[in-house]
Amino acid sequence: MKRRQLLRHAQTAALVALGSELGVSLCSTPSARAQAKPDLTITWLGHTCFLVSGAGRRLLLNPFLPGGCTAGYRPPRVKADLVLVSSLLLDEGYVQNLEGDPRVLADPGDFQLASGFKITGLRTLHDREGGRRFGTNICWKWEQGGVRFLSLGGTAAPITVEQQILMGRPDVLFIPVGNGLKAYGPQDAKTAIETLKPKWVFPSHFRTSAAQDPCDLVPLQEFLDLMSGVLIQRATTNQIAVNAAGLPKEGPVIQVLAPPPLA
Repeated sequence: MKRRQLLRHAQTAALVALGSELGVSLCSTPSARAQAKPDLTITWLGHTCFLVSGAGRRLLLNPFLPGGCTAGYRPPRVKADLVLVSSLLLDEGYVQNLEGDPRVLADPGDFQLASGFKITGLRTLHDREGGRRFGTNICWKWEQGGVRFLSLGGTAAPITVEQQILMGRPDVLFIPVGNGLKAYGPQDAKTAIETLKPKWVFPSHFRTSAAQDPCDLVPLQEFLDLMSGVLIQRATTNQIAVNAAGLPKEGPVIQVLAPPPLA
């Protein structure tokens, strides 16, 4: 009897040691492992500029040079591994003086980066005149920490059926809502949300207290007024944590982040 007990203890100890080497717990449940996954952090830095960090990556979207609608914001100088820009216009693609030496993507296409990380840039029109004024816009699609992201950048044209198929159904959608010459207005944004059916929506590219004229954007409230009947959540800061397990079960949920600090 004692010999059998000693053998069982030895086998259990060996399994526990193996689990420790592999970095897993033999006692953990699937839900416990899901909760242990690292959170992602979404930080709004103003206009269409966001930092998505976590799961071993830091992605910076649309860094800008302050001026006009972004005059009062601090330049978004943060460390990032990868910088994604919708266009090379100064309010969404200013890639000078970036922290460190990040890779910058500014063209459409499929990209496979280190550790098998994949990201897709989709071309759309940047104005309502067939791209004749502001050319094209790049929408970025990727998965990070088990969460599917789509950034529409500063797109102005309606989403075609072909584009909808390529964009898929995102968990998190960054979308311009403030109108102007080269981005969605409130009704355009509402239509795009109904088309893409995201779970979580982060509005951007609207007029804030950082604006100095000339600025042709409208305030966020004009978009929120159109979204009656949709759950709207307001954060007290410009940053929020998210993981795949904590996403809304049904969308869309509109997530309003507080404006970043002014300069």
